[in-house]
Parts: sequence; structure tokens; C-alpha cells
Amino acid sequence: MRIEHWPQQLQAAVPVLERINQAGFEVYFVGGCVRDTLLQRPLHDVDLATSAYPQEIKQIFPQTIDTGIEHGTVTVIYQKKAYEITTFRTESGYQDYRRPDKVEFVRSLKEDLKRRDFTINALAMNAQGEIIDLFAGMADLQQRQIRAVGVAADRFHEDALRMLRAVRFQAQLNFTIEKQTLAGIKTNAALLSHIATERIREEFIKLMEGCNRQAGLISLYQTQLYRFCPGLATYDFPKILQFAAGQITDEATVWSFLTYLGKLKRAQVRPFLRQWKVANNNIKLAQAAIELLNNYQESNWQLYIAGQAATAIAAQVLRLTCQQELAEQLIEQYQDLPLKSPQQLAINGQQIMQVLNLSPGPQIGQYLKQIQQAIVAGQLVNDYQTIVNYLKNNNLSDR
Repeated sequence: MRIEHWPQQLQAAVPVLERINQAGFEVYFVGGCVRDTLLQRPLHDVDLATSAYPQEIKQIFPQTIDTGIEHGTVTVIYQKKAYEITTFRTESGYQDYRRPDKVEFVRSLKEDLKRRDFTINALAMNAQGEIIDLFAGMADLQQRQIRAVGVAADRFHEDALRMLRAVRFQAQLNFTIEKQTLAGIKTNAALLSHIATERIREEFIKLMEGCNRQAGLISLYQTQLYRFCPGLATYDFPKILQFAAGQITDEATVWSFLTYLGKLKRAQVRPFLRQWKVANNNIKLAQAAIELLNNYQESNWQLYIAGQAATAIAAQVLRLTCQQELAEQLIEQYQDLPLKSPQQLAINGQQIMQVLNLSPGPQIGQYLKQIQQAIVAGQLVNDYQTIVNYLKNNNLSDR
């Protein structure tokens, strides 16, 4: 099979392949960029594999970076673009179920492709657009299935993260997992405990953002993989399987959705998400969203302190849990706030000190908070002179 219409990212890289070919070596586009080209999906990375050894690549191109030269990867800078080029290799050892103990460079494309995870990722394409399919990856693409290259258990013992990648691809591509591959995941699920939390988190987020996260989550549950994800062994996992509709588009919503369905209180959110090593900004957004979901109907003040981003996340969680009407009410209530951030306040701390003849101190912050509360509650108009009159008439300077 030959690809006639190329994505721009691949077309731009063709001169790189041609220069390597002219030097007497084989070189191919490999992995996800070939798969996604065939599926007509957006490309995220352009990976090249070659029979040339790293030092040979460095002789062909004047500008290179030793990205991972011990594993055969050299980054070539060509026309101000960076391309990772990796020598064909075999791997062995895998004592940590993630990285090989031994890497050996080879000249054989087949030897390189046979070490890859799934057949749909073991496709290669040359500079003429010809697809090299040595493991029936094209048939699996047509059947929309994820199948391990060779023996599934062997692939998962080499890299246990591949099991989570399988269910992630299932969610992202809306594929099924081939029977023997799924059985290999069930048998070897416990190996996921050897994988770094950061890598598990990355795959889980991609799964949750997939177009069919429900399928991926069902496989995560049925294979017991979920038990080896941070904090999920004791999580009421069937709860999350009840809600399939709605696309998730950002990480903070993933964690807010998960903690909301887990009925976590604000104080429980941080310890739970720290197990996942979630960044602090996403933890704070999830905490604010959960606090809002638990209390927003009590007053507008809760909406105000949550802010626009957390409010939008909370509304999305409501939509994901089939509470569309409440979600719209939440957004409408936020939009109706007379004040949405401290930056919109018609007076600042310096002006308060001048008006009330005060020195700097914590009481200035207290006055600002009281003013904001009064405006949000509809008791005060956000106008400079009106606020000044409010400050004087209420004798705040004497408190």
C-alpha cells in the first residue's frame, strides 16, 4: 500500500529521509505517526527509525543533539525542525518491567519492529509512502482492534505500562482489545505496580480524555488494572462506569470528575491526588470545584471564591453526571454575579488607607473582603464613591 496524501508534518520530514537513503541506509517513519496517518488523525510526533548507527547519523547531518544516544536516539535539526531518529535495535533484560537492561543496535527493520507493543504501532513507511507491514497491523487497523506483537505476556513483561496503553488506545481510538491481548492484561495486571506513578497518570488522563473512555474504563475494571493505579484499589470503581456521556478535555476536569464520583470532601481531595502526583494547580482547581459542587447553592460567595475556571469545571462535572439543568443553573448564577474577581473591584487597598487614614496592616485585607462579600451578596454597588460612603457610614475604621 502507498500513501498518496501526506500530513504536512511528514511531508516536511521527507528530505531528512532522502538524505539518509542517499548515504546508503534504510530509514522509515514508524509507530504512531504512521498509524494516525492511516486513520486520518492529527499527528503528535514524527518518529524515524533507521539502519544507520548514531555516529553515522551524526556524520550525515551537521546539527544534531545526543538526545538518548545510548539507546540509539539522535535528534537531527533540519530546517529549524527537530526530528528524533533512532537506530534499529533489539532489547533484552527488563528487570524493572519498564526499561531494557541491554540495547543492541541492528541493521534489520524486522528485528526493530518485533519489539514494539501493538501491531498498529509496528507499521513503517518509507520516503515514497510505501507501508511496510510485517505483523498484520493493517488488518488490525481495518478491524479496529489492538493486538500485541507476538506473545502478549512477553510484551507486558518487557514493559508493564503497555497494558495501560492498550486500554488508553481503546478509549482514544474507539477500538476493541483482541482476545489474547486482553487475557494477557488480566494475567499480568499486577505488574503495573512496578511502573512509576507519573507514567500511569499520563496514560490515565489520556484514557479519560478519549472519545470512548467508557470502553477503556470497563477494560481497566475487568482486567483489574485499576487496582494498581494510585488510590483506586479502594475506590468505588463501578460508580464511574455509570456515566459514559460527555467529552473530557482537560486534566483538572478528570480529577474533579473522579473525586466527585468518589464522594470526596475538599479535605480529602489533596491527599488522594497527591497519590497520583498531580500538579498543585490542578489539585487547587479540583478542590475548588468539589467545594463548589458541595456548597454552591448556599450563597453566591462560594461561586465568587471558586472563580471562573473552577466554576466551568464544576459545571462540566455536573454535565458528565447527567445533571445538565444544574450545570446550566450554576453557569447562569456565576454569570449573574455583580463581581467576578478582586481585579474588578472599584477600590483598592491603597485607596482604602487614604480614605480612612489608615496605616498598612491586616485590617485592609479584611475591609477588602467585607466589601467584596457585600457586593457579591447584592448589598453594595461596585462603584468607588458608593464604596467610600459604605466604609464611612459603617464605621469600619473603628473596628
